[in-house]
Amino acid sequence: MAPSALIADLLAFLASDNPSDEAFDKQALALFAHQFQHNPPFQRFCRQRGKTLRTVKSWRDIPAVPISAFKALTLSCIPADQAERTFTTSGTTQAEIKGKHHHPTLAVYDASMIRNFRERFMAGSGERLRMGILFPDETLLPNSSLAHYLALAVSEFGTDSSHYLLSQQGLDTARVIAELDRAQQTGEPYALLGASYSFVHLLDELQRLGKTFKLPAGSRVLDTGGFKGQSRELSLQDFYAQLSGTLGIPASQCINMYGMTELSTQFYDDGNATLPSVKSGPHWIRTRVLEPLSGEELPRGQQGILAHCDLANFNSVTTILTEDVGVAVDGAFLLLGRAQGSAAKGCSLAVEEFLQAATA
Repeated sequence: MAPSALIADLLAFLASDNPSDEAFDKQALALFAHQFQHNPPFQRFCRQRGKTLRTVKSWRDIPAVPISAFKALTLSCIPADQAERTFTTSGTTQAEIKGKHHHPTLAVYDASMIRNFRERFMAGSGERLRMGILFPDETLLPNSSLAHYLALAVSEFGTDSSHYLLSQQGLDTARVIAELDRAQQTGEPYALLGASYSFVHLLDELQRLGKTFKLPAGSRVLDTGGFKGQSRELSLQDFYAQLSGTLGIPASQCINMYGMTELSTQFYDDGNATLPSVKSGPHWIRTRVLEPLSGEELPRGQQGILAHCDLANFNSVTTILTEDVGVAVDGAFLLLGRAQGSAAKGCSLAVEEFLQAATA
């Protein structure tokens, strides 16, 4: 199938409602065939696993590629320099090798984000929201998938008065306070969106200044990522309790987005009034929980490593083995944290196996 036809079929699938398991499998297998043919490192890995076009019969049969492989190899069905946009992972040190995710077109990524965001974060709001963004914009971080994601949120769902509150100079605390005061006085719902660690810095500043607010009904928060290495450590309970208490927004309206550069689709929870919160995605992404050493799928209720099959990942690989631990629940999962101990060892072995096969 030509790439243009593949993309057209995929966009139609993303736009569909309640597709069957058979329809998901059909789309996943078409993408697997395309990636098997045009992504040489992935094909070599699949062949070593005995996974070919003849043996892969379902999305569950598609080998999961360790997420760290995006740092070591070019996982793309087109030459990297032909991509419309390449998103890179955020490294914690200057010398750290960054993972790269190449997008021949942003049409699929954007369609995935927009529909999912509308149904999950904007649920119950038929109008645009005035938004404040606690993250740098795309001009400052052109290779950041989160910067692009938040730019889409503003352009598709924000009012003309939406704005960025973080720049090269840091957090614009005075502007944040002015916006929160305005929302409180006018009754216009307000949304704050950004990286989790930015919210920690904001909470610290507001606490230092003795500022608390009671934002109007319909206001909400979206945070994503963690705090490690970027701010002080906080338990999730403390984080959402402080957000709710300081901004006057119910914890049920404090939404966490779980995503990553290596995926083209995001997961959301339905608020953080109860922790740990359940994460789920739209109909074009599915998750398995795997035993880290054997790679076997675990029954519901057992902790394992999360593997996501994201059909919006049409150019790289659909199925990614993360380094996150979780437990499967009905149609969703509980995210429990990063892999440690034997689970981390299993992830490392998976990376080693992939690199040996893919570079052979």
